[in-house]
Amino acid sequence: GEDAGAQGDMDAGTSADAGSAVALVAAGSGFGFGRARDGTVWAWGNNENGQLGDGTTAVRLTPVLIQGLADGVTALAAGNYHSLAVKGDGTVWAWGSNNAGELGDGTTIGKLTPVQVAGLTAVAALAAGESYSLAVKADGTVWAWGNNDVGQLGDGTRTAKLTPVQVQGLTGVTALAGGYGHSLALNQDGTVWAWGSNYSGQLGDGTTTARLTPQQVPGLTGVTALSAGNSYSLALKQDGTVWAWGGNNSGELGDGTTTARLTPQQVPGLTGVAALSAGNQYALVLKQDGTVWAWGDNYSGQLGDGTTTHRRTPVQVQGLTGVTSLAAGGNDTAFAVKQDGTVWVWGSFPQRFANPTRSLLTNCSQMDSGDRHALAVKADGTAWIWGSLLDETSTRQINPVQVAGLTGVTSLAAGDDHNLALTQDGTVWAWGSNGGGALGDGTTTYRATPVQVQGLGGVIAVAAGNYHSIARKADGTVWAWGSGAALGNGTSEGSLIPVQVPGLTAVVAVAAGREHTLALKSDGTVWAWGYGRGLGDGMGVEQLTPVKVVGLTNVVALSAGMLHSLALKVDGTVWAWGTNYSGQLGDDTWVEVFTPMQVRGLTGVTALAAGRLHSMALKADGTVWGWGDNFNGQLGLGPLHNNSWYTPVQVPGLMDVVALTAGDVHSFAVKTDGTIWAWGGNYSGQLGLGIPDIASLPLQIR
Repeated sequence: GEDAGAQGDMDAGTSADAGSAVALVAAGSGFGFGRARDGTVWAWGNNENGQLGDGTTAVRLTPVLIQGLADGVTALAAGNYHSLAVKGDGTVWAWGSNNAGELGDGTTIGKLTPVQVAGLTAVAALAAGESYSLAVKADGTVWAWGNNDVGQLGDGTRTAKLTPVQVQGLTGVTALAGGYGHSLALNQDGTVWAWGSNYSGQLGDGTTTARLTPQQVPGLTGVTALSAGNSYSLALKQDGTVWAWGGNNSGELGDGTTTARLTPQQVPGLTGVAALSAGNQYALVLKQDGTVWAWGDNYSGQLGDGTTTHRRTPVQVQGLTGVTSLAAGGNDTAFAVKQDGTVWVWGSFPQRFANPTRSLLTNCSQMDSGDRHALAVKADGTAWIWGSLLDETSTRQINPVQVAGLTGVTSLAAGDDHNLALTQDGTVWAWGSNGGGALGDGTTTYRATPVQVQGLGGVIAVAAGNYHSIARKADGTVWAWGSGAALGNGTSEGSLIPVQVPGLTAVVAVAAGREHTLALKSDGTVWAWGYGRGLGDGMGVEQLTPVKVVGLTNVVALSAGMLHSLALKVDGTVWAWGTNYSGQLGDDTWVEVFTPMQVRGLTGVTALAAGRLHSMALKADGTVWGWGDNFNGQLGLGPLHNNSWYTPVQVPGLMDVVALTAGDVHSFAVKTDGTIWAWGGNYSGQLGLGIPDIASLPLQIR
């Protein structure tokens, strides 16, 4: 079942350290931080913009101390990628992303450690929006800074502010809330005021008109607390009821529908509520009895009910009692603090960042990835698979499972919809889709479990394309089977059993693209056949027998993507050719080329991996570099960098790598300790992380 987000016990959460209980917690996009009862502040999780405040951009799997914040912190707030704290002296400190001036220090330069927000004193409370910040002073006035494109700063303009400006017309304010582009203020008389974006009715004034200055939310009185989600708002009344308005696509208003509401409506069935928190498209409330209830989007298990089923009305979070505060993070991550000071966490965060309780994938020696699945070989010769399992039930497995009936495996190859396994005795086994004969068993019958490829022995390497398979024998010959021109046997008819590729001898390596094949000879030359764009022969047309790649010598390794190819030379440089509209050739253009061009700025490379539209390289120092398409995070650069890259960029925080592979929209690395790390698209669970959503930074497979 799809219970990935809530898998395992909820005690995956951790207190700040073994000796100090947590009194306050805040959650951003994929990160969290909390103030311990001894006054220290600790942070963990995503850190690509320095939002953890520890002086680095390294992901932290366990809490780290934020320096310089031990001076009696009284309030915390987290935006998407920036963090805020109020010290005991009433000053405000900020760190993390600063592209829109959300740190309030007069610059747009991000900060890895806390810096003081300019000119703010006597601050009593904070709120952080997507890329802006809010503060209320002890005198009840409200101040704002950062992004202002929809009027979320409330100063009557749409101009960003790098230092705090006063929100117009507000006095007597006691609390604030910031959403994606709208802001809320609670007045001491129990009324609510709103301004900024209003496309879903999140301002609650009966319209969808944006407001550049605060307007009172009609009909709301007796309010004691507020929270703002992506495009919706929540209010808690003195009588313990909850009221909601705005966007409702995922049922985040809790009224049993997906209909947007332009004015506040009571969340039915909820009474005795003591606190609330609005996430991106889900909501949490804490009842006076210490239980937690949730509703809305549940794709990552952020509702904590043991499922990934969306809920349009409140359901109880399982196993949580004695809770005193909570926080709904913007990245489908939820936190709660118990009376004993421990922090509890559920949703996408536990699977991504908590220390795993066990490790199925250790001592791995080799792996490969297909379109929607991945494979790994362990040192004991067993094979493991995750993602779409290529069986007739179309099962999706988000954690690795052992492939039944395979022992003595030395290497694996994953095609789009079929797999190959090479065993110690030189035989090859195959399973999955077989419509074009890609399994080599003489049939076109789908195989859910491995069958032996006919007539093949003495094999020392295998490769798998879309509908074809390749084997290299110890004698240097190459054999192919399946459909299409990628077999290299002079026809495009295909073959249900292996046939020798004519004219090829002394081959030391092979690589299979989606519809083309590459072979490396012992003399360092490269030969190619199949669909033309990735062949590198200068022609760009289909070739039914091997042709020599133009101008390439001294090559030691190859990799083939969908329509592009990579070659590694003995001097550590990388060369690429084929389609290039996502920058996968790494030459700082998007122009396709039919002869090899050197990838810019890469030296000291020892291994390559070509995905569908992206490319990866491993350097001798154990670092990994990527270029090309990154819209699913397949380059591992973090959530703020999901555009294409036309020259190589280093994958942050990834060291000690010895092997790598690239799939359709995802990537993997094997470290020296035998662990596997994954990142990128995950719509079929192909990352093996036990979660269904994208990972934009490398995470260890459990």
